[in-house]
Amino acid sequence: MSVHLEARPGEIAPIVLLPGDPLRAQFIAEKFLVDAVCHSRVRNALGFTGIYRNVRVSVQSTGMGMPSAAIYVHELLTAYGAHTLVRIGTCGGIRADLRTRDLVLAQAAATDSAMFRATFGGATYAASASFDLLQRAHALAVAQGRPVRVGTVLTSDTFYPDERQPTPWWTPWAEHGVLAAEMETAAVYTLAARRGARALSILTVSDNLITGEQTTADERQTGFGDMAALALELVTEPS
Repeated sequence: MSVHLEARPGEIAPIVLLPGDPLRAQFIAEKFLVDAVCHSRVRNALGFTGIYRNVRVSVQSTGMGMPSAAIYVHELLTAYGAHTLVRIGTCGGIRADLRTRDLVLAQAAATDSAMFRATFGGATYAASASFDLLQRAHALAVAQGRPVRVGTVLTSDTFYPDERQPTPWWTPWAEHGVLAAEMETAAVYTLAARRGARALSILTVSDNLITGEQTTADERQTGFGDMAALALELVTEPS
């Protein structure tokens, strides 16, 4: 057991999918995994381990934001020996050509957070995906005809920005090619790099801040099966 996960040694697989929402973790376990067992209920951050195509896979919810995600990622890496982490979550598009339900593969994650600033002496660390996972995920998505984009995302500490600013908060990020905003990827990538693990974020566009297009809460919880299916195919196919 670790501080925030009650699983015993060996109950969590080396491959872990990381949704933020605990109910999304339960949905994925029930829909996709065989013989899924709940390995943790601490703070209702549900986690499950089961079998997909003869490979043991775990799904562990992380909550919202970098501080929460970092707690679970740290414990998965240090206490349970996880070596492959795939975040599956939602993002808000900041480019007009991104549609809801499009998949975004986060090649890198910029951030407005100061969470790791002290680690690098005030400098900025370029948090990046593991190239082999990124390359194979893109190839799988294209082969299956899924709408997919690859690029940089913004991992932000702020969900509701200050609306009094003279220009939209996303303007400078979009002008530098950032595709979408979310709240966890930079932490996942940074901690995975620190421990020599592989990591990738597969994100579904839940809304677009420019066009106003958006999905419902129910769709965000259970309607993004393509994202989970792609992640499971990625981590269980022969490399």
